[in-house]
Amino acid sequence: MTNTIAVVFKRSIARSCRRARTALLLALAMVCLGVTPRSQGQDAPARKVITRVEPKYPATLERLYIGGVVKLEVVVAANGSVESAALIGGNPILGQAAIAAVKQWKYAASSAKTTVTERLEFDPHH
Repeated sequence: MTNTIAVVFKRSIARSCRRARTALLLALAMVCLGVTPRSQGQDAPARKVITRVEPKYPATLERLYIGGVVKLEVVVAANGSVESAALIGGNPILGQAAIAAVKQWKYAASSAKTTVTERLEFDPHH
């Protein structure tokens, strides 16, 4: 019985080592090829906001001291205007207010349409 546990343990370690080796080789290949992984908070290229309209806090949520953070995926045209915005995280009611405001934003011009992730915080104590 003890021998069986040892064999299972050795196989588990071997699988873990193979996975780690595969991940390391993949990361090395990405570095050699110049590929950078994109996380949710990093969209390339970064677009600077030129005109920012603050969202209107929903009166009911403000009165009840309900706040939070919303994340939006924003499609920005090459000329800097917002084509669309979609809620990807957070309170849906706060998200509606955030989307209405972000659609009025103006970004710096770029050579192509880009998608950026914006994070807006609603604090009922401010």
